[in-house]
Amino acid sequence: MVMTVHCDVVSAEEKIFSGLVEVLTATGTEGEMGIQYGHAPLLTALKPGAVRIVKQGGEEEVLYVSGGYLEVQPNIITLMADTAVRAKDVDEAAALEAQKEAEKALANKTGEFEYSRAAMELAEAAAQLRTLQKLRKNVR
Repeated sequence: MVMTVHCDVVSAEEKIFSGLVEVLTATGTEGEMGIQYGHAPLLTALKPGAVRIVKQGGEEEVLYVSGGYLEVQPNIITLMADTAVRAKDVDEAAALEAQKEAEKALANKTGEFEYSRAAMELAEAAAQLRTLQKLRKNVR
């Protein structure tokens, strides 16, 4: 029998997931990490991207988070995201459009320009598209 740990994934708007998991994979500031039962306590910031959850019984779910924090305690994993959505609910057309707009803003160096904002928007759009690719790869 696989050991499990309780996990809560919440955003500012709603609770996205709550239940027992075998493993949670996310990208923190130091890179990609996998959290399982018995993991050492941890608190880390999250980068925009995919979060893969393997639920009790082996069913997999992929989420997109725009950033936030991951806290690991002995009996619970808590992921507090700025924005979190199920990968299947990510709007690919909107993400592609946001990516194009951010790339255009970065290329246009005249007039009023907020480089950091455009770079952040580009990173988020690219992370959404990578999440969709990861979801499609897992479905096959």
